[in-house]
Order: sequence, then C-alpha cells, then structure tokens
Amino acid sequence: MAKPMTAGEPRAEDAFDVAAVHRWLKTHLPDLPETPEVRQFGGGASNLTFLLAYPDRNLVLRRPPRGKKAASAHDMGREVAVQRGLAPFWPMVPRVHAFCEDPSVIGSEFYVMEHLEGVILGFDLPPGLELGPARARVLGETVIDTLADLHNVDVEQAGLAGLGKGPGYVRRQIEGWSRRWLGALTDDAPDAGPLMAWLDERQPDDVAARMLHGDWKLDNLVLGGLGGPGTEEADRPSIVGVLDWEMATVGDPLMDLGSSMAYWITADDEPFYALLRRQPSHLPGMPTREEMVARYLERTGLPMGDWRFYEVFGLFRLAVIAQQIWARYRAGQTTNPAFKDFGGAVAVLVDRATGLIRERT
Repeated sequence: MAKPMTAGEPRAEDAFDVAAVHRWLKTHLPDLPETPEVRQFGGGASNLTFLLAYPDRNLVLRRPPRGKKAASAHDMGREVAVQRGLAPFWPMVPRVHAFCEDPSVIGSEFYVMEHLEGVILGFDLPPGLELGPARARVLGETVIDTLADLHNVDVEQAGLAGLGKGPGYVRRQIEGWSRRWLGALTDDAPDAGPLMAWLDERQPDDVAARMLHGDWKLDNLVLGGLGGPGTEEADRPSIVGVLDWEMATVGDPLMDLGSSMAYWITADDEPFYALLRRQPSHLPGMPTREEMVARYLERTGLPMGDWRFYEVFGLFRLAVIAQQIWARYRAGQTTNPAFKDFGGAVAVLVDRATGLIRERT
C-alpha cells in the first residue's frame, strides 16, 4: 500500500517554540488538546512545512526559513490569500485555519492549515505502489489537466486579480529572474549572460492574465487513487489537493507552463539533465513534454507562439532558484544535505537552456 510522504525530526536550525504555537492556535481552534508532536516535511526547498500531530487530528504549519531571503519570497500572507480566494472556485486548496502575523510568537509569520490525506510522490515511487503504463498515463494527463483548470479560474470572481500588476508580466519575469540571478552569484556560478540576453531579446507579449501556481510539480500535489495492488483499472490516479502557493500570482499562463515543464524530465532526456529528475515523470506511459503542452493548449484554448522561449525560460528560472539555494548553502545559512549538489545542478540547467538556444539559431 502506498504511503504519504513521511515527516521526520525537525532540523535544529528550523525548530520553533511549539508551546507558543499551541497557545496561539487554541485561540482559533479551542478544542485542541495538549501540545502536539511536531515533525518536519523534508521535501521543500524554500518555505518550511511541519506536521502538528495532535491525538485526534493532524494539522500543517508553514513558515519561512531563517537567514537572508529574496525580497519578494516567503510571503505567508500571500499564500493564505491565494488559498482562501481559490477555495470556492477551485476545490484543490487546503483549508487555512489560522494565519499569524505576529513575529513575536515564533520569530516570523506562519499559518496553519488542514492536513490532506493522500500520497505525495518524490523521486521514485514508494514501496508497494504499482503504477503501470496505463495509470502513469492517466496521472500525467491529470497533472496537466489540473494545471489548465487552475489557469481557467476567473481571477476577478475569485477576488485575486489584485495579485497581478497588469500587462508586461513576461517582461517583468525576465527582468526579475535575471536580477535574482545576479544577486545570488557565487564564485562557481556558470556564465548565464548570453542566456539572459536571448530571453530579453525574444520575449513575446502576454497571452492572458490568469491564476498561476508558480511551482507546479508532483511533489506539490497530494494524490489519491494510488491504493494497493491490482489491475490497471483498480484505481484511477487523481489529485486531492495542491500545496505550496508561495510563488502564486496572476500573469501569463504560458510562463507557468514553461516553468512546470522544466521539471518534467522523461526517460529519453540526455543523461546529465536526467540526473536532475525529482519526480517519476520518466515512468513508462508518462506523456512527453510535447504531449503535455499539446493537451494543455487544447484544454485552455490559449494561443502558442514559440514554445522554445517558454521552455528556455522555465530552465533559466529553475537555475535561478537552485542558485539562490546554493548561495544560501555556501554561506552556511542552511545545512540541509539535500542542497549539497545544487551548484552542479545550476550548471546543467544553464547548459541545457543554452543548448536549446543553439538548436534554434
């Protein structure tokens, strides 16, 4: 039987005053019993996620990491606003129980939400989970269909249009991620100057203004229909809920698609890029990136100009995220061993993006 992604002992650098959280939380959920046991989920690379295990229920706490952070990152209030705004129109978000804006409680803002029961896939399938080609295909198609459905939410009706800054989203993204790259440089960073110049010169106009997740990949999706062994038809993979709304905003949906496809590494990708795989998108039956993009466009009805631009952008954006984390690791601001190879990952991503540009010219 497949099991949910497990949580372990909190890292010392991420620990917080559990009793203080419990006292504060009881003002919102007065029926909570004694102080909970706290465990830390290890899958995230940005905001921190903890399980609050009470005797009769599980809750989840989200808070930002300590140390130097990008100015626009780790906005707890934004995550809360997005999830509460989407809930009536797109039932894939966890219920937020309470949001603490008072940093005196644990030293930062945080919020507490419901714990969704289901399976979160990591690098490979967990022991006991059978996912043959037919079910893998359904899972891949469900992943892209759900992203398309998010992009079809009416942001005005959901009260979330104010998250956007109007036309020019593509331009702001290119300028912003280029600026973040320059702000996170280390002495071993590859030269991304030509890559940034190419993106700047070839940026298209926005195709629409839609609700974007910003980090759409399997380890942010809570899955159902992945039960015990049986025939291919015994269980149909489904998405129970979507996590990690830190980067959510309103903007061009094709940029969100490009970002998501940077994670969708398949079995036929070149070896060094394949080493960066962090989700089982390589399994037999999983759709290719080309099939995912075609299905998305059919479901949304959006126009597509040059897919190569969005593909290159997705790789560059992922390289910047990895470089920011690598810079924190190099500076000793995090000791998470999961980040020890991020410097090499940055080089692979920049090289792949540059190679795609060469193929185009």
